[in-house]
Amino acid sequence: MISIITGDIVNSRKLSSNVWIDGLKTLLNSFGRSPNDWEIYRGDEFQLEIKNPEEAFFAALQIKAYFKTLKLDARMSIGIGDKTYSAQKISESNGSAFLRSGEVFQTLKKQKVNLAVNTGNAELDFDLNLKLRLASTFMDSWLPQSAELVQVAMQNPTLSQEGIGQKLGINQAAVSRRRKRAQYDLLLETDHYFRQKIRNLSV
Repeated sequence: MISIITGDIVNSRKLSSNVWIDGLKTLLNSFGRSPNDWEIYRGDEFQLEIKNPEEAFFAALQIKAYFKTLKLDARMSIGIGDKTYSAQKISESNGSAFLRSGEVFQTLKKQKVNLAVNTGNAELDFDLNLKLRLASTFMDSWLPQSAELVQVAMQNPTLSQEGIGQKLGINQAAVSRRRKRAQYDLLLETDHYFRQKIRNLSV
């Protein structure tokens, strides 16, 4: 079982791709190699394979936070399932994870949501997508400072607030305020919930 994240950049024309392309490539490289594990295509669309599906929400959050630091956003679908055909390019690979990711991605704009999951289990999908929509009520409105805090904290989970502050060039009190504004603790709880549900799905 794997997960496939299919995404595009909301209002990508607001900024030249030169501003975000290198940062996105660096971030996607932390999950795997191109073009086998990820690809950017048609200018502002991307696809990424996360080998451990429990980590899919965590990966999507990092991508979202990155774009939010640039006052952009990403629209993403998470498809969870199998991979029945592995090609040199992820865009040519296939399996239920790819199909589910593609299916839900097509509905995002119409539903006016920026993040949704398709596991093939309707009851679980309803549950998880409700949680994702609730989380999106604050994630979609992150300001760059909040998104930057989320990004650094997620990439450095063992760092103390003082350590995060050193990376951001702010004091511990400012870190605490940004963390609260970003609803970071609630985000971690949502990630824990997602992992638990996906772990039970794989049993």
